[in-house]
Amino acid sequence: MAESRAIAYHSSVTFASLRPAVVALTLFASCAQAQLPASVFIEDFTSPELRRAIDGGKTIVLVPIGGTEQNGPHMTLGKHNARVRALAERIARTLGNALVAPVIAYVPEGSVAPPAAHMRFPGTITVPDAAFETTLEYAARSFRLHGFRDVVFLGDHGDYQKDMKAVAARLDREWATQPVRVHAVEEYYRAAGSGFAHLLASRGYRADEIGTHAGLADTSLSLAVNPQSVRPEQLEAAASGGRSAGVYGDPRRASAELGAAGADLVVSETVAAIRKAVARN
Repeated sequence: MAESRAIAYHSSVTFASLRPAVVALTLFASCAQAQLPASVFIEDFTSPELRRAIDGGKTIVLVPIGGTEQNGPHMTLGKHNARVRALAERIARTLGNALVAPVIAYVPEGSVAPPAAHMRFPGTITVPDAAFETTLEYAARSFRLHGFRDVVFLGDHGDYQKDMKAVAARLDREWATQPVRVHAVEEYYRAAGSGFAHLLASRGYRADEIGTHAGLADTSLSLAVNPQSVRPEQLEAAASGGRSAGVYGDPRRASAELGAAGADLVVSETVAAIRKAVARN
């Protein structure tokens, strides 16, 4: 009987001594989960943190695609990169189950020899379409490997929309029997381009000032999401220089207020398109 009481006592001591360790491990695990970055940019995560985020339901990855090109004398070369990063963040936070990949800043911009279009201006960087498509393809393959279920290309520039669509279609054919899909969401670019232009026209702005590159629309969007990329003192020079200065439009009446309306349009249209695309899977 005494021996039984001793065994029972020993067991109770053993389990009692383990209890604080178990509690500590549980608290550690809870803290580790709670300490996931508030950021939606995967660059801000450690690898184990990203694993936990994906396992916890962050299964959409947005691939923001910008470009490095001239934007007249009044906007910086990285306009597209800064803009798509800022808007991708808003889109991801609105979706709630998405993270944002690093911005792809090297995109097709035209011929080098002879230099054409934006390549005539210092700072514009171009890559061949094949190299660009391969970059998109292997980014998507990487994200699939790590557990993302939907890879979404968001392109801030018009010239490579066809490349995005080609890569998405090719990978979807290859992965037809798997639960991973690639989406080239053209609604993003349409909202930033023709959608925002229509909005501005409805407010009385002329088509020749709204423009298609570095004009009123383009400059207003940049003022709203990345104002440091705009040189206000160069707006007159941009307007007077016109196409010879790389400006297609008139940015003099651009404002952050106008740009905010355009940014809201891009976010709402893109979120709706992504939700629709993901629901079809």
